[in-house]
Amino acid sequence: MDTPSIPIPPPQPAAALSEPARIINTFIAPSKTFNDLKRSAAWWGPFVLGLIVTLVFVFLMDRQIGFEQITRNAIAQSPRADQFEKLPADQREKQIAISTTITKYISYASPVVSLIIYVIIAGVLLGVFNLAMGAGISFTTAWAIVWYGMLPMAVHGILGCVSMFGVDKEAFNPRNPVGTNPAFYMDQAGNKFLLGMASALDVFSIWCIILLGIGFACNSKVKRSTAITAVAVAYLVYKLAGSAIGSFFG
Repeated sequence: MDTPSIPIPPPQPAAALSEPARIINTFIAPSKTFNDLKRSAAWWGPFVLGLIVTLVFVFLMDRQIGFEQITRNAIAQSPRADQFEKLPADQREKQIAISTTITKYISYASPVVSLIIYVIIAGVLLGVFNLAMGAGISFTTAWAIVWYGMLPMAVHGILGCVSMFGVDKEAFNPRNPVGTNPAFYMDQAGNKFLLGMASALDVFSIWCIILLGIGFACNSKVKRSTAITAVAVAYLVYKLAGSAIGSFFG
């Protein structure tokens, strides 16, 4: 007598994640977050968190350091510092006043700048994965992957906020406020190409590269190791180009 077969129930789909759960899982179980993007490519959670951290960071720069001091620091760290010091005092102060105003407005507009930068990052990585690897990922999914993959930068921003309390104001660099890469410990007025490449070895940048690779791997048939390598190569090309341009223009 044949034993009746017991039907095996189909696997139940994973429960949908809320935005707070997505953010938390990005740090502790990233595959859960990136797999959930197949259900919904919403990205407002990390955007809101990044917006808050960015505006707090800029506000503290204004209060704790001062945009005029930040402008003076940037000039002192520039190869043109000696040339600037040779200008008449009134011209120096006029240039500082103009640069301070520009720096302040750009800083408070940085959330909008981030939107533009993330569009570019999503577009470049979409080209890498779709054209070179046939991943078949939509732009909306790539856009969401970038937002969640860059979440460690919110932690970096929080550390940057903390660093402004008790810091040497004349040494503060808003582009590299925390000692998580070798460039932080180097002479900021030194070789710009070396500084740029040293800043690439940042703990948080590497963390973001790994998360972005996981994100693209979870949403395609590309192997995780291959995806992480692809993101790392794209990042290295970007840093090489940016460091070369920074070295040329000083």
